Amino acid sequence: MHLCTDRLTHRTKNQEGGRVDEREREKMFLRMVARPLMAKVKETTGIVGLEVVPNAREVLISLYSKTLKEIQAVPEDEGYRKAVESFTRHRLKVCQEEDDWEIIEKRLASGQVEELIEEAQDELKLIAKMIEWDPWGVPDDYECEVIENDAPVPKHIPLHRPGPLPEEFYKTLEAVTSGTLQDAISLSKKVEPAISSGASQSKE
Repeated sequence: MHLCTDRLTHRTKNQEGGRVDEREREKMFLRMVARPLMAKVKETTGIVGLEVVPNAREVLISLYSKTLKEIQAVPEDEGYRKAVESFTRHRLKVCQEEDDWEIIEKRLASGQVEELIEEAQDELKLIAKMIEWDPWGVPDDYECEVIENDAPVPKHIPLHRPGPLPEEFYKTLEAVTSGTLQDAISLSKKVEPAISSGASQSKE
């Protein structure tokens, strides 16, 4: 009797376990197939010249993974590398967690996914330039020439001398600082109708 009861209990547990596995498979199917199909299709970015990227999530994951790989060429203690790694890892994590482009845009709050793609592409170009320029490779004994405000500028340093500003600028500035600007505007509004009226009378 006990043996039959044990077998029945074991069979019931197996059946329950089978139902749980079946539910898990259904959930996985919904996540992998149904959710992308139910996601809203973007028809336009609303930005001239910026085309919709249907597989934007996959493109972003690829770009962010490449960024984290390329930035390894920058010294680990450099602020530029730390900043790039920080926001790139965050964005990559969001893209890996979400399938819907709308949710990705909402969580990152940094523009549309198409704009994020352009930013990531530009970042990769900048990383290449930074590696080429090597701004962190300045020798410790390098001396930079510093010019104080009251010191004469050496002849070998070009000077930028802007041209003179128009006289109207100084008149307007003086009116603003003296508080007479509003009076001048009001006076001009009163004078303009009178001038136009006089002009119309002369034509008659």
